[in-house]
Amino acid sequence: MPPLRISAISFLNTAPLMWDFENGEPAALLRQRFDVSYTIPSRCAEQLKEGSADIGIIPVAAYTTIPDLVIVPDVAIAAKNKVRSILLVSKVSLENIRSVATDDSSRTSAALVEIFLRKFVGTDPGFTRQKPDLKTMLQWHDAALLIGDPALQAHVAGYFVYDLAEEWKRWTGRPFVFAFWAVRKAALQGRGAGANVAQVFQQSRDNGLKHIAEIASAWAPKLGLSAKLIAEYLTENVDYSLDVDNLEGLQLFYRYGVECGVFGRVPKLAFLEQPIANTAVRL
Repeated sequence: MPPLRISAISFLNTAPLMWDFENGEPAALLRQRFDVSYTIPSRCAEQLKEGSADIGIIPVAAYTTIPDLVIVPDVAIAAKNKVRSILLVSKVSLENIRSVATDDSSRTSAALVEIFLRKFVGTDPGFTRQKPDLKTMLQWHDAALLIGDPALQAHVAGYFVYDLAEEWKRWTGRPFVFAFWAVRKAALQGRGAGANVAQVFQQSRDNGLKHIAEIASAWAPKLGLSAKLIAEYLTENVDYSLDVDNLEGLQLFYRYGVECGVFGRVPKLAFLEQPIANTAVRL
């Protein structure tokens, strides 16, 4: 059978998830089963929708618009509180924001800022999608939404800065889930239970979290940030599970999204079956 095509994200916060696909003997063995390419979050979703990818790390907002997907259980990019990489940076206070430039690379964060401002702040600003350059974004807008590496790198002194995961937790008491692995059902036909796709991704995440120091050292020069800051971000700010609390936060996000007119429906969460539970995958 041809390898399963993976659409991944070239952000720091996905590095632990991709460990087995990029390092050592596991990477060589996984290349026989998976073909990996890298893009931005919104493009991952588009590739799944058009059928040019079989598996993608997609923004959770995209799950509301793509049919026949199953979610890899227990793996996500989430935050229990402050995340530091999803920032609303504003020239004015929250209640005075009338226009927002949103980073055009992620649908979930754009949806989150709309829900946050409409439901919790009580304003209804206009939104414009732009490339993530803070100076340009704020030239004609009151506020800018930055996500991922640009948010970590941004110089925000002198602005009002709101960490949206922290704000979500403050208002709802729930964690926030930004992205998860999703698989096209059609891509799994004929592969049988032995494919163990869920275990492959769970195991890669687990191994990546054992090598945070190496990841931080490799990414520090790329981002111009200290290895210490990166390690703290990956261990203290990002949560890579899809546990009960995270699922409750996710379902609340979908419900609020429908209430605010951001989503057309609350999707039913369907998960990839795990035929061999709690068993390491033989690569």
